[in-house]
Amino acid sequence: MGKYVALLRGVNVSGKNKVSMSELSNAFEGIGFSDVVTYINSGNVIFSSPIKNQNKLIMEIESIILEKFKLKIPVAVLTMKELADIFINAPDWWNTGNKEIYDNTIFVIPPMSVEEVYAEIGEAVPEYEKIACHGNVIFWSATLKTFNKARWAKIANSSVNNNVTIRNANTVKKLFEIAGGKK
Repeated sequence: MGKYVALLRGVNVSGKNKVSMSELSNAFEGIGFSDVVTYINSGNVIFSSPIKNQNKLIMEIESIILEKFKLKIPVAVLTMKELADIFINAPDWWNTGNKEIYDNTIFVIPPMSVEEVYAEIGEAVPEYEKIACHGNVIFWSATLKTFNKARWAKIANSSVNNNVTIRNANTVKKLFEIAGGKK
């Protein structure tokens, strides 16, 4: 059995795409996943599955969400090894605990690539934000005072928005911990 994290894009944001986490957990169990744990109300699910193919897992999850919730939600699925690799290889400036900084993790949902996201959003504005990437993830930090001046703050209004799902650093850290990871 492999252990995975599913990140659902755009769930329970601004009253849209409402999904009960307990119903989501039941749906995952209903398709044969075990050890299902959800974290906060934004579509983070840790689970175990005998299925090793991540594309097949994504298809199963997207299918059950469409069937049970009538929502077409893009999903990213990471192995625990991939999540650990992302967390361990985060830049030093990300997730420092500074309350004046908003630290995010942008998970790029295939077939979109990091390069395509960069091409759409453009270079970071150094006085307001920092960007780094590792694999299919973009680390982005911006100061709270000047957040609206940061170029990457506009990702939600871009053409790539439906191909990424964003989690703050605390959520990524907690998912890593819940899944048994240690840094």
